[in-house]
Amino acid sequence: MQNVDNEVELRGGIAGEAGLRQPVTVAPQHALLSLQEGAESCPACGGAAPAATGNPAPIHIYALGKVEARFPSLAVEKEFIQATGRAGAAGQTDQQAFHTVLAERGNRYLARKLCWVLMIEGLETYILALRDPADLDLLIEAIRPQPSPLDVDVVIGSRGPIAPPTLCNGLMLPIVIVDQLYSFDAPTLIQSIPRPEKMTAKQFEPTAQELFYRIMQMADNAGATDDHRALNYLAVRYPAIYATAAEMFGRNFSLSAVEVAPSRLSGTRKIVDVVLSFTHRESDVTERYFTRIDVTEEFPFLVTRMSPYYHR
Repeated sequence: MQNVDNEVELRGGIAGEAGLRQPVTVAPQHALLSLQEGAESCPACGGAAPAATGNPAPIHIYALGKVEARFPSLAVEKEFIQATGRAGAAGQTDQQAFHTVLAERGNRYLARKLCWVLMIEGLETYILALRDPADLDLLIEAIRPQPSPLDVDVVIGSRGPIAPPTLCNGLMLPIVIVDQLYSFDAPTLIQSIPRPEKMTAKQFEPTAQELFYRIMQMADNAGATDDHRALNYLAVRYPAIYATAAEMFGRNFSLSAVEVAPSRLSGTRKIVDVVLSFTHRESDVTERYFTRIDVTEEFPFLVTRMSPYYHR
């Protein structure tokens, strides 16, 4: 079997060819959050964060979803309406007008006042706390003038406390302190994945698309557990999983399972095995392939390349 072995960084490889916006270190709206590992105060969260007991490890987030902007109060909404009237948005849809207002440099004060929410599988999952107020542009660009169901935003950060009801117009969700944010659309990402030499784009792209959405739609994937962080990382950073799936489909196998289990190599670091199971459509024989991912810290990384997996 031919493997695409190289790990692909979002700054180049898949992401660069797909035209992903560059990673951004983003900043908290309303001067939000000086939380570090759940121990420090949170001025905008209605009081202090829960006291740390023995400096507990932070909960890291690596989530795939869609960023939406919400009005935290009636006053901000009315101010935004007035700005829309001055923006010359005649002939534009509501979404296009919304993007036009946010994109104007003179309206950045409104962008900072908005409440930014990450939607996962149509559910409000996190309120995003941006870290550096100087870098707001890429968050604004996540609000597309012509949104598509295929749009994807990748949020990487650490989970903080539940937001107080005053922060986002009564919306009480976990706050995520965002360290990196990427925005792209799935078809462009898939088209940029290096494909096996013997396979045409017409053969490869449906395979890659099915695997990508299989990961996206796995139940309860909020990107907060080690398993989900590993899967989400692989979906956007490691093309070999798509090449493997495509070649197995070509051999008349179907993708029967995607599983994550702790690796026997785990010791002082947390390493997980991501196992893809393929079942032959005629003989019912199952073949498995796996890769190891280190999920110890905020940024997962590849430990071993895709290779055959054998039960021990």
